[in-house]
Amino acid sequence: MKVFSYLEKSKDFWVLLFSSFIFFILRLPSLFEPIWYGDEGIYQVLGMAIRNGKLLYRDAWDNKPPLLYILYAVFDSDQFLVRLASLVFGLGSVVLFFLLAKSLFKRENNQISKITIFSTILFSVLFSIPLLEGNIANAENFMLLPVIASAYLIFNIKSFSSKKLLLIPLVSGLLLSVAFLFKVVALFDFASFLIFLFLLNLPGKFSILKIPKVLFLEIKEITFLAVGFIIPIFITFLFFLLNGALSDFISAAFLQNVSYVGYGNSFIFSQGLLLLKLALLSFFILFLILKRNRFSNSSLFILIWFSFSLFNAFFSQRPYTHYLLVLLPSLVLLIGLIFYEKKLQKFLFLSFVLTFLLLSKNFRVYGKTFSYYTNFYQFISGGKNLSSYRNFFDSKTDRDYKIAQFIKSHTQKKDNIFLWGDSAQLYKMSNKLPPGRYTVAYHIKFYKNSVNETKKAVEKAKPKYIIIENQKNPIPFPVSSYGQKIVIDNVLIYEYNL
Repeated sequence: MKVFSYLEKSKDFWVLLFSSFIFFILRLPSLFEPIWYGDEGIYQVLGMAIRNGKLLYRDAWDNKPPLLYILYAVFDSDQFLVRLASLVFGLGSVVLFFLLAKSLFKRENNQISKITIFSTILFSVLFSIPLLEGNIANAENFMLLPVIASAYLIFNIKSFSSKKLLLIPLVSGLLLSVAFLFKVVALFDFASFLIFLFLLNLPGKFSILKIPKVLFLEIKEITFLAVGFIIPIFITFLFFLLNGALSDFISAAFLQNVSYVGYGNSFIFSQGLLLLKLALLSFFILFLILKRNRFSNSSLFILIWFSFSLFNAFFSQRPYTHYLLVLLPSLVLLIGLIFYEKKLQKFLFLSFVLTFLLLSKNFRVYGKTFSYYTNFYQFISGGKNLSSYRNFFDSKTDRDYKIAQFIKSHTQKKDNIFLWGDSAQLYKMSNKLPPGRYTVAYHIKFYKNSVNETKKAVEKAKPKYIIIENQKNPIPFPVSSYGQKIVIDNVLIYEYNL
């Protein structure tokens, strides 16, 4: 009873309850979306492959680290369960963001500030709604929880007892490593927190030549942060080494992303734009180092994290909406900092305006956020039929359900299919696996030797049906043993002729 009495009087509790409730209500419709999002379709296929004993990258391919696919496998690639897990991760992120904001925007007697309340509610809303694809179970949705948890530990490291002083950066490093194994861009969060620790412990006078000594001998927290970050990654490398798939893992999760990143960053030469962005980031960090005494710890932490997160969002120079999620925590904190640091208000406001203009020019946000909720309400209230509800998300969604129904009603468990198209979710909806390790046409066409590899896999598996999603994009190898069976909404389905 004393606990409930305390909670009733706790302002922190009510702020968290309100923020979490907002997040839950706004994210709830995502649990009832149809299967429609292409990237989730790929994750679902790889999750199914893992549950069927296939080894990632060698037998089932995509270009991200393994944790996202393992999470999908844990939930049997069931979209409702994965989205529910994303919702739970999101609620955890809201709680940790509140604790971090409270630490950054301190008031006397540890009282919660209006800036903390505003920042937490703003984060809850922006992370929950479809505007930045918070409703989709992408890697970013899961990695924010360990990243924000690590941020909280790093910023508050000096408040822990001396006995826990080295345990905290170790745990923080482990959390960042978990985020990295969801998506490699967590490396930038690791770099930002490492630099903050460096500045937090930097002596008044130092020379550049002494930086290595300061980093690895005098600031032991940095060493433990690095060790914590490396351990899970090392274990992952060891797992694929022992299973004979280390080269496949390195190639898929790391090396093949070089060309992916290089495609949008070509300027004068390959990766030229990326180097320019890296130079700008370096100059800004150097500025913070030289002028560190003019900034509070809160300002330094937020500005360092924000600069690396902004670099993170623009890293591949592609306009995908969910890339903005990695920037969201530090951007919201930057907005809060504008009201918290009166002396830096003009500088911070100008930084926010420039960032907003830069993001507006380079990124798309989800333009149907309001109608997303009206669509859900109309459906559950009986004002919209199932087909219309599905096609709100994508005009191909109801078509995919028709194709999946045809496949399920015309195949047995032993039969498989091959999709030549980009709607990977058809495999999940039909409860089938692709004959090769690639799930979508754009992967097969993009990577070297993948067309020939897929051709051999199809010839060996002899799938009962081949589905050609786009008639203007023919299969790049002959399928003479197949004849046209049916056309469903302009999608050709060919059947194997024995």
